[in-house]
Amino acid sequence: MGVGIMEVREIKKQLLHFEEELLSPQVRKNSSSLNVLLEDDFFEFGSSGTIWRKKDVVEGGLSISEMTLSGFEIHPLAEDVILATYRVHNKTKNQHTLRSSIWRKNEDQWQLFFHQGTLAKQ
Repeated sequence: MGVGIMEVREIKKQLLHFEEELLSPQVRKNSSSLNVLLEDDFFEFGSSGTIWRKKDVVEGGLSISEMTLSGFEIHPLAEDVILATYRVHNKTKNQHTLRSSIWRKNEDQWQLFFHQGTLAKQ
């Protein structure tokens, strides 16, 4: 049972929205929002070299910067697992990163399982 083209488009739209939310200051400092978006076993390899867990992110919040997202693509790995890839320009730090996220569908909710940011050339 594969994922149809129309469903892939809808998933892409939904995950792009979630990724943009995760860049917004309102969500980055809101533990309730982060708790919903992140799986309990979430972890991240940050562009700083730091490894983050859900507890670290929810309790401490995420840093606030002005960021823009571009080049968003999704790559279905299974019916309920999606790899998202994109670029972020952190205007505050004047830094570019390549990003990858693995999203898993738990019941009816997509949640972020893994994220990685890698410093990139412009």
